[in-house]
Amino acid sequence: MFLQFLAQEWLLAAALLVTVAMLLFHESRRAGRTISPQQAAQLINRHQAVVIDLRDAAEFRKGHVVGSMNLPFADLKARMGELEALRGRPIVLVCRLGQTAGSAGKQLAAAGFDPVYRIGGGITEWQHQQMPLQKR
Repeated sequence: MFLQFLAQEWLLAAALLVTVAMLLFHESRRAGRTISPQQAAQLINRHQAVVIDLRDAAEFRKGHVVGSMNLPFADLKARMGELEALRGRPIVLVCRLGQTAGSAGKQLAAAGFDPVYRIGGGITEWQHQQMPLQKR
């Protein structure tokens, strides 16, 4: 039945697919562009990007991107004012696996921060790529 519908209404099905793809693309961009650990390092070194680590303080102390700022995701809304001085600078978000950074990216974009990036795979991917970590 469904396949028969698709065969008869292929144009409608194609339009639906294109619409869904465009919606997913738009939503992913609103959360900040996903970048690799190497691209993040280039932004940090060439454009003085600020790295915001969204993990809790205990995880942050175990190892974080050198020079990053710890701002747990749970505190983001309450501490948004602390980020005002960073307006206009590239912001790179990192969490454990890269998923929380998407939600944080949406919040920052809605508050007018631009550009916002997020490290795909989070700190886990950063470590997997053998990028340097700072521990305290």
